[in-house]
Amino acid sequence: MKDLSLIPRILTIILVALALVIIWGTVYGILSHTRSTTAPPQPVPVEDGKAHHFTGIGRVRISTADPQPAMVMLFLTFIYNPDDKSFSEELAAKIPVFRTVITDYIGSFSADALKNEDDEQIKSELLKRFNAILLLGRIESLYFSDFMIIE
Repeated sequence: MKDLSLIPRILTIILVALALVIIWGTVYGILSHTRSTTAPPQPVPVEDGKAHHFTGIGRVRISTADPQPAMVMLFLTFIYNPDDKSFSEELAAKIPVFRTVITDYIGSFSADALKNEDDEQIKSELLKRFNAILLLGRIESLYFSDFMIIE
């Protein structure tokens, strides 16, 4: 009978030890992580000589304004200074807004209108719209590495 009373005590000790490990892990996790895992992606500098390109917006897929919409694939970058931490953080935080600006502007064109539109005019308009939402810095110019219209 003595052996049977020892098993609940051992199980209680194991349960208390597991509870302590879980509590310690939770406290450690809260105190050691200063930022959320859902934070927006940070700017990704790409070496190009001395220039750093912001590529955080990624590839954007946009439907045109046609009755049978075409698909536009756009990947744009711009030069920024990664040493300017506050501007870099603002850029990262504005990625969803940049994507919406691109989608709204490019999506307002038909495929034919986009084919006839000058790339420099499109870049200029997007640049104007991007800079209108930025508070801590300015983008000087945009670069398209991909701009395809798929019908």
